[in-house]
Amino acid sequence: MSGIKWRAEFEIGIPDVDHEHRELVDWINQALLASADATQDRDVVLDLLGEIHTKVSAHFALEERVMRERGYDQLREHKQDHELLLDDIRDIMDEYEAGSDSVEERFSERISEWFGLHFRTHDARFHRHLPGSH
Repeated sequence: MSGIKWRAEFEIGIPDVDHEHRELVDWINQALLASADATQDRDVVLDLLGEIHTKVSAHFALEERVMRERGYDQLREHKQDHELLLDDIRDIMDEYEAGSDSVEERFSERISEWFGLHFRTHDARFHRHLPGSH
């Protein structure tokens, strides 16, 4: 099981957003550990996945509000990428609830891939457009 290791590139320079990025990585790693534990109750994993979905949704709302307030020109594209991840998490929850045992591998792979790509592209672009970050 591979979790997400915190990297400085996950920071965009807005303290509230950066704090939530760290919390999300911690929650995701907890869910990955729980889903990899064969003795773990499936309901515990589902609860963690549900909590992640809720926290990710709230975090994305914060990011999108900041982008709207700052007149960010790529808000629509950024929001679409957020929605893709939320859809993926929901699909993974549905599969796990239906009895799939491959949720840990798929969740780990998808979330790690998404975080890396999203931070390197969408969040990095937003950070470059913040005042004082050029």
